[in-house]
Amino acid sequence: MGSALAGAMSGLGHDVVVIDRDETAFRRLGEDFRGRRVCGVGFDRDVLKDAGIEDCDAFAAVSSGDNSNIIAARVARETFDVDRVVARIYDAKRAAVYERLGIPTVATVPWTTQRFVAALGETSSTPVWTDPSGSVVMAVLDFHESWVGTDAGKFQELTGARVAFLSRMGNTVLPDPRTVIQDDDVLYVATLASNVDNARAVAGAEMPRE
Repeated sequence: MGSALAGAMSGLGHDVVVIDRDETAFRRLGEDFRGRRVCGVGFDRDVLKDAGIEDCDAFAAVSSGDNSNIIAARVARETFDVDRVVARIYDAKRAAVYERLGIPTVATVPWTTQRFVAALGETSSTPVWTDPSGSVVMAVLDFHESWVGTDAGKFQELTGARVAFLSRMGNTVLPDPRTVIQDDDVLYVATLASNVDNARAVAGAEMPRE
């Protein structure tokens, strides 16, 4: 994850510094990586200073340990006042707690689980993402066959849920209001938490006719 993210950000033109306690891990960065490599623990203040954290715009903690990532993220945010800080968290319950503390997290297990569930032809009732306040969620909505051929604008009007993106035949599509829903689409919608049950009920039933 770390090497992929470093490569992606470097490819976008950012100056990237990678910290890892294991020097052999830097081999994953590849020969084209032009950023810096710093050997050390990601939450050690001296290591972070050596990496240039006092002048950085963003910090991502993506080690394999939840505790290490949270400590590193908090040090970056609370000690060095980094504006953009995000941590990868495997434990979904802990991720929710840290979101409420103002530390954005990527909870990989729930997201990956949802992708597998969708790929296996089922829809989980668990939201894919919930904002820190708990008022807005992103969820996958299963829909009745009668919605096939309906555009996203009509779907949004009747369910009260905005289609953020959809998965179609292995591809991700960013829809506009005129995008037509197809048979095997997986719909990822953003909606108020208070509207999730209603949106599921409307989408799962035959489309209302005017």
